[in-house]
Amino acid sequence: MNKVSDFLTYNLDIIGTIILIVSLFPIIKLMKELPPGNFRKWWGVMMALILFFIIGYIYYAQQHHYNSGFTQNAIIPYILFFGSIFVYFATTLSLRTTQDIKRIYTLEIENSTDPLMGICNRRHLNRILNDEFLKAARYSIPLSILMLDIDFFKKVNDNYGHDVGDMVLINLGTLMKELCRETDTVARYGGEEIMIVCPLTDSQKVVNLAERIRQKIESAILVPADVEKGITEVRITVSIGISGYTHDISSVENLVKRADMALYRAKNEGRNCIFFCDGTTPETVLLEKV
Repeated sequence: MNKVSDFLTYNLDIIGTIILIVSLFPIIKLMKELPPGNFRKWWGVMMALILFFIIGYIYYAQQHHYNSGFTQNAIIPYILFFGSIFVYFATTLSLRTTQDIKRIYTLEIENSTDPLMGICNRRHLNRILNDEFLKAARYSIPLSILMLDIDFFKKVNDNYGHDVGDMVLINLGTLMKELCRETDTVARYGGEEIMIVCPLTDSQKVVNLAERIRQKIESAILVPADVEKGITEVRITVSIGISGYTHDISSVENLVKRADMALYRAKNEGRNCIFFCDGTTPETVLLEKV
C-alpha cells in the first residue's frame, strides 16, 4: 500500500511541476501584451515566484522519492498539486482578461476614430459635443468650438490625385493632434472639415488657439516633394469659423450653426482667415474677422 501511495504522490509531484511550468507561458504572453511599466515588472516578480515554487516542488519530489521519511507527509503532494492547478488557472485567466480588455479598448478606439485621419469621428464628436454643451449650459462655464476647412482642397485632388489628397488629410490629422490641447476634442466633421471642441475656453483663448493653428498649418509641408512621382511639396491653408457658448444659444445645433456661418464668411472673405461668430439675441448674430 505504501508503494502505491508513494507512486501516486510522486506522480502528483511530477504532474504538478509540469502544470507550474506550463503556467509560465500565459505570464510570458501577458507580459508581451502589457506596455513597459510597473504592471509588467510585477508580473515578472510573479514569474520569479513561480520559478522558486517549481524549484521547491522538484526538490520535494526528489526527497519524497529517495527518502522514506517523507512518506509520513503524503498530504503535502496533494496540497502542492492543487496549488499548481490554482496557479495555472490564475495565470491563464489573467492572460485572457488582459486580452479581452485590450480587445474591448481596441474596439472602442475603432468606433470613435476616423480611419483615415486618426482623429475622432463624427459619432464620437456628437457625444462629446452634447456632453460639453450640457455642462456649459448647466454651470455657465465657457465652451468654444472651431470649424476648420481646407482651402481649395479639390485642387489638390485634381492636381495630384486622391492618394496625395489622402496623405494631406492623414498628415493634417497628425498635426492637429499635436497643435491642440489634451482637453480639446479634434474630430473629422465631414469631408475635409474638422471640428475642435474646446471646453472651459473663452473667446480670447480660442481665438489665440485658432490663429496658432492657422499659422502652423500655413507653414507646414503636408506632403514632401517626390521627384520620381512628379510631386512638388504640398502646402495648404485653412479657413476657420469660431463660435462660443452664450446664454441665448439654446441647443448644440445653434452653436454649430454659428461656427458654420463664421466659416462660410471666412471662405467668402478670401480664405486663410478666421471669423468669430457671437450674438446677444437669437435674432442678432455678429460676425467678426479675427
